[in-house]
Amino acid sequence: MFKKILPLNLIISLRMFGLFIVLPVLSIYALNMPNSSHTMVGIIIGGYAITQMLFQVPFGTISDKIGRKKSIIIGLLIFATGSLIAGLATDVYTLLVGRLLQGAGAIGSVITATISDVVKEEERGKAMAIMGGSIGMAFALSMVAGPTIAAHFGGVPTLFFFVTFLALLSIFILIKYVPNPPVIKHTYLESDKFKLFENRDLMKMNVTNMLVKGFMTFAFMIIPIVLIKTYGWEKAELYKIYLPSMVVGILAMGPAAMIAEKKGKYKLILLLGVFFLAIAYLLIGMSHTSMLFGIGIVLFFVGFNMQEPILQSLASKYAKVHQRGRVLGIFNSFGYFGTFIGGFIGGMLLDFTTLSTISYGIILLCIAWAVMIVSMNNPAKTKIAYIHLDDTDHAKHQDLHQFKGCKEWYINDTENVVVVKYDETQTDEDKIRKIIQKETT
Repeated sequence: MFKKILPLNLIISLRMFGLFIVLPVLSIYALNMPNSSHTMVGIIIGGYAITQMLFQVPFGTISDKIGRKKSIIIGLLIFATGSLIAGLATDVYTLLVGRLLQGAGAIGSVITATISDVVKEEERGKAMAIMGGSIGMAFALSMVAGPTIAAHFGGVPTLFFFVTFLALLSIFILIKYVPNPPVIKHTYLESDKFKLFENRDLMKMNVTNMLVKGFMTFAFMIIPIVLIKTYGWEKAELYKIYLPSMVVGILAMGPAAMIAEKKGKYKLILLLGVFFLAIAYLLIGMSHTSMLFGIGIVLFFVGFNMQEPILQSLASKYAKVHQRGRVLGIFNSFGYFGTFIGGFIGGMLLDFTTLSTISYGIILLCIAWAVMIVSMNNPAKTKIAYIHLDDTDHAKHQDLHQFKGCKEWYINDTENVVVVKYDETQTDEDKIRKIIQKETT
């Protein structure tokens, strides 16, 4: 399984690394351009997320028609073009155009769908967790790489040119190492479909993703501005805050992902993440020294890195398999919307009020967010049974709809199996087999 998803994980990691690497220094760079403001800086930082959100579904639709690899190549070329324009920009408006084009190469859901195509059903949760972990690692590394490269190798434009190279490298990896995914056919019944926005757990995950990304964008906007404008730091000194944040964040990420995935303690990890984010913004709001502000930032990245690797995996667990692509597309769109709001609204608020006031407002949001998470159902209780189609009576499949504990079932025609998701607290695989097995003569 790992060998199949490694090239795709590398591609999504390089792309996300390319988006993240400019964040630690982009706000102060854009703020020093002519005719700039905190509001414009917020739009530049979060603007790529709007085009990400708008082009998620079109790219997914195109990939179904012309193939996954061709769609990914198109997206990476658009991303590379946007990165090049941003690197050449000398004013905020050209920089904004480049950022919007970066986001227009919205291939995240296409890569997720490709991973689902090449990985067996029982391994998809693990594959999603690995992808989330890879994105988390890309995020952590970018926090140090961005300020270091910008300080010693030509500033922020060099970062955008480097990102252009990474996009072209990703195309090479895709063509060379990613096989054309198989077309997997599934059979479903109309009665087994449900409206996505009526699934409360999925909606709570969508809101969670929006808040995580929004708070992240706002943090990246204020860190260089506060440290340089308020506390007199130099750009070359920013690694002093990003390096410990990266190290502590990585140390928190591994155990958190393991507890969530292995022990099924998803809600606990999400709540701990919210707790760290709230404490972080409390310290940020109260800070009168760079030391206290720095401690708040380190705690912020602890909370963020605890949550980020498990979000995709957890959202996919609440989704029925034939709707997973659409579910993750909506989930990612909420995240991108949060990214834009975090930059745009955060920038506007900084023009009209104090950082302390904004931080205390975020703490109130965290309290409401924690209450919402407590009300979520735990997906860890759901298990999957794989029953060979030839061992079942097709006429009895309908009985699964009324069987207590059966959450979802479908026929995988390609692998010739009936796949049944069930609540292990209400039933077990042996009982399910008895319901649909052939009569022996």
